[in-house]
Amino acid sequence: MKTLICDCNRTMPLDPNLTSRIAQALAKTPQASPDGLETVHSLLCRREAGAFQRAAKATSASGDELLVACTQEQRLFLELNERTEGAAGIQERPIRFVNIRETGGWSRDARQAAPKMAALIAAAQLPPPAPVPTVTYRSGGRCLVIGAADAASRAAAMLRDRLDVTLLVDRPGGALAQVHDLAVHHGRLQQLGGWLGAFDVQWVADQPIDLDLCTRCNACIEACPEGAIGFDYRVDLAACKSHRDCVRVCEAAGAIDFARTPEVVNERFDLVLDLRGQSAFTQHQPPQGYRHAGGDERALVDAVLALRELGGEFDKPRFFRYDDKLCAHSRNERIGCSACIDVCSARAIRSDASRKGKASGQPRRSAPRPGEAAALPPAVGGGVVVEPFLCVGCGACSTVCPSGAMGFAYPGAADQGLRLRTLLAAYAHAGGRDAALLLHSEGAGAQLVNDLGRAARTDRAVHGVPARVLPVPVWHTASVGLDLWLAAIAHGASQVWVLLTAEEAPEYRQALAEQMAVAQAILGGLGYAGTHLALIEARDARDLAALDAALQAPPAQGVQQAARFGVQAAKRGTLDLALDHLLAQAPQPCDEIALPAAGAPFGSLVVDTGKCTLCLSCVGACPEGALADNPDKPQLRFIERHCVQCGLCAGTCPEQAITLQPRLWLADGGKARKAARVLAETQPYRCIRCGKPFGTLQAIEAMIGKLAGHPAFAGRAAERLKMCADCRVVDIHTDAGEMRITDL
Repeated sequence: MKTLICDCNRTMPLDPNLTSRIAQALAKTPQASPDGLETVHSLLCRREAGAFQRAAKATSASGDELLVACTQEQRLFLELNERTEGAAGIQERPIRFVNIRETGGWSRDARQAAPKMAALIAAAQLPPPAPVPTVTYRSGGRCLVIGAADAASRAAAMLRDRLDVTLLVDRPGGALAQVHDLAVHHGRLQQLGGWLGAFDVQWVADQPIDLDLCTRCNACIEACPEGAIGFDYRVDLAACKSHRDCVRVCEAAGAIDFARTPEVVNERFDLVLDLRGQSAFTQHQPPQGYRHAGGDERALVDAVLALRELGGEFDKPRFFRYDDKLCAHSRNERIGCSACIDVCSARAIRSDASRKGKASGQPRRSAPRPGEAAALPPAVGGGVVVEPFLCVGCGACSTVCPSGAMGFAYPGAADQGLRLRTLLAAYAHAGGRDAALLLHSEGAGAQLVNDLGRAARTDRAVHGVPARVLPVPVWHTASVGLDLWLAAIAHGASQVWVLLTAEEAPEYRQALAEQMAVAQAILGGLGYAGTHLALIEARDARDLAALDAALQAPPAQGVQQAARFGVQAAKRGTLDLALDHLLAQAPQPCDEIALPAAGAPFGSLVVDTGKCTLCLSCVGACPEGALADNPDKPQLRFIERHCVQCGLCAGTCPEQAITLQPRLWLADGGKARKAARVLAETQPYRCIRCGKPFGTLQAIEAMIGKLAGHPAFAGRAAERLKMCADCRVVDIHTDAGEMRITDL
């Protein structure tokens, strides 16, 4: 890949020594190339545009891709490529862009930023992740506007030239247009659900005036002695004295009927504009295609502009992958882990505990809605249902999932891990030390980083993004979690910071904080000094000073030697690799690290052996295979490495003998947690007649104790409880005191 680098009118110190260090680092980094870095341009987007055109033609002829270290003029370069004769289109030969200006070149320590620039260029040169399946919305442009007559009519006027608009007037007051050219309904909204292209709306029509029959002749308004009818064509039933003069004057049209039974109306719309004070959805992220403006004029304009463009067919990535076999949400209709359901700000995940253990397939639901892709049903079978049409791609479900059943796919963990590893490797090859990864969103987060860089360029009091801080744009900050954080530390990062803006829901902040507490407990327990993980909150440019100060935090202690493993698609596999390396490099290895209870994906079980009867119901409930029996003797065995602390075993235990113990057990160099150990064992109970073992001592004694005094198990019958199944049958048939069928 050829890279074009520009110092932006000599505002960045890209001297030969710095670019040489970058080139040498890229030459040592897998899948990176130093080609093109021998030349530093100053006005590549203006006076030296010919150099870009020559590079575009050359890479087209050679089949190489082209990387431009400038995002400011991305549109200009793409237009130049289209107009350059002999240059391939971007579909044949993609052109990539990377920002090294605001992210480092305009910082106060820009002269020390060679390792960072090498890292950013190396990551930008990586091949793109594999494409993911898509979810298709189909919208015919049917838009429902809910609100008062005046506001709804005004909004409809702004939408009607692009959309098929229907009004639902849900309150008295205001005036409807005299011209009857829109579908208008009076009603009380009862239910609203769905998504773009498939909103199911239910309301109760309980007004005497039928707006479909009403001719807007206004005779009823004139005739009503109480003034109970206004230009909204609703009857104020509290003011109406039942003169029924309005019915008389409307006899020809027949639009007014006080005896009309309230009717429940069900309709389907593609889009919804809600002008009521309270949104129909309480979650942080409402469904796509629904806009709530309330009485905010600016919000109304934004909503109208957005809705006008939502007619047609739209694709979005299917952001998640789900493996029901790993899901620890439920067993036998008992609920265990519900982390993904609790954190989802779009309410795209719901429980379906009754399906656990049943074959995956089409969910129990009605026929596919218009707009649904038949090839992409909700993910079901593991006790949760994920609705892809509601999912907005935050990835928080994958971050909090302890088992790895839920994974983020845009990109997947392996691709994201390769990107982070490449960043850190190139940074180290260029002589960089104490790298801090700054994960930020591609929207508001990227804007803040750019604002900080621009402020540093013009204000001497602003430092800018430090040379050791590597900005990493991600689709959503909540999509990267414990496995990738610890893998990054193992690969040589000193710290991992997450930049939060107003985009992130409160659920995400809490989830990230809990996961960071777990990660910090692990690193601190292994003796790594300092604060390795942190959430940095900044609303917008108003908080630039606080952001600037936060990025200058001192480094934390990292590993002496960077790991070489690749991040796995399986979350638990990556965690094992990262923990093994962190333990091997630990300044102060230890056998056990206590973890916070909230969000801990590791831990042990404490079994009260005085209560446990070894019924082994916990073994059948464990979704991860952490609990097992011993076919040769009454034992409850446990492999701690597999435990995800879902609590299904504790919830299933009839004796309430199991307690969760969040911890990371690292005895014997981490081998102990991977081996089976005995949590509870007892002697077998032997049949009093033949001596054959048929249960455990505690189980039989508990059964005898619970049935003592029951008339069905008195006398000889009580002794049969101590016999095996075969001997019970024999004893019944040989007991002369037992009644036989031949005696009846």
